[in-house]
This record gives sequence, C-alpha cells and structure tokens, in this order.
Amino acid sequence: MKEMIKMVVVLSLICSLSGLTLASVRGVTKPFIEEQVLTYVQGPAIKKVYTGNDNNPVRDRKTFTLKDGAELTVFPFLKGSRLGGVAFESHGRGYGGEIGVMVGFSYDPASDMADVSGIGITTMKETPGVGSRVNDPEFGEQFKNHPFKGMALKSAGGDISAVAGATISSTGTVDAVKTAIATFNEIKGEFSSTWGSQEQP
Repeated sequence: MKEMIKMVVVLSLICSLSGLTLASVRGVTKPFIEEQVLTYVQGPAIKKVYTGNDNNPVRDRKTFTLKDGAELTVFPFLKGSRLGGVAFESHGRGYGGEIGVMVGFSYDPASDMADVSGIGITTMKETPGVGSRVNDPEFGEQFKNHPFKGMALKSAGGDISAVAGATISSTGTVDAVKTAIATFNEIKGEFSSTWGSQEQP
C-alpha cells in the first residue's frame, strides 16, 4: 500500500513539473511565434491590401478590445502624419475549415468615408486548385476599392463573382470581409485617439 501511495505521489510530482515546464516554454516562445506569424503570414497579406503608406504598419500596430471581449490587432496605414487606412485579420468558414483574411480599409476620419481597399488570404485549408483559388488575384481584385454596399456574392444579391466550383470557399471569404466591415464600424471611432497625429498634416 505504501509503495502504491509513493508511486502516486511521484507520478503527481512528475506531471506537475511537466506542466510547469510546458507552461514556461510556451511563455518564452510565444513572442517568437507571434513575430514569425507577423513576418511570414500577416506581413505579406498586409502589403497586398493597401499601398501608398509611409509607415511600417506592423511596427505601429495596436490592440483593441471588442464589445464581446475579444482582442483585435489593427495595423494602421499612415500618409505622412495622417491616417489613411487600417487592416486587420478576419475569418470565415470555408470548405476545409476557417479561412483567414487580412482586410484592408481606406479611411478618412475627417469625412468618415471608408471602403475596402483590398484583401489578402492569410490561412486556409481549401482544396488545392479549387477552393484555394480564392487566393488567386482574379478573385481578390474584386475587393479592391470596394464600397461596403454590395459586399456579397452575386448569387446573394451582391457584386462579387464566386470562384467556379468553390461556392463555399468564396462565401467564407466574403463572410470574413463582411465580419471585418462590422468590426471596423464598431471600433473606427477609436482610431483618431489611437493614431491622433493624423489630425495635423
């Protein structure tokens, strides 16, 4: 009986130590993992969604807390000292799982005018040669300088043409953009105070 109790105590200690070790490793590696994602996943997509900025959007990024408590990283595009737009990642449900979409917005805080400046796919598990074609320039170009109105597939009354044979993937991408638009409208009032220097040229 004593041997069994000893074994249970030893195993419990080993499990506890293993858990602490894993937690420590995760804490140490988390910043490096985030940096890799920013550099090799989100970074290239950010470059696709907006042009003409003078700053480094990744360096100037800020985190916002949404109404539902979720945190969102927003990348600003500055022209001189003025805010010209923002970008952030959104998600939609595709055929093979979640589709990550970096959505860029052109935005003038003074006039409150905004539109979608472009999109860039960050992550997806769609069927190669079919659903994966939502990452093709032909599909993505439809979102360039697109007003919020009409942001839906043509089959749903909008003006976005779905990728042939990949309606689910196309719908997931458009849904991600629509979610991003709703999020943009929720937090756009905070942009001026966050990047306040845009008030003066």
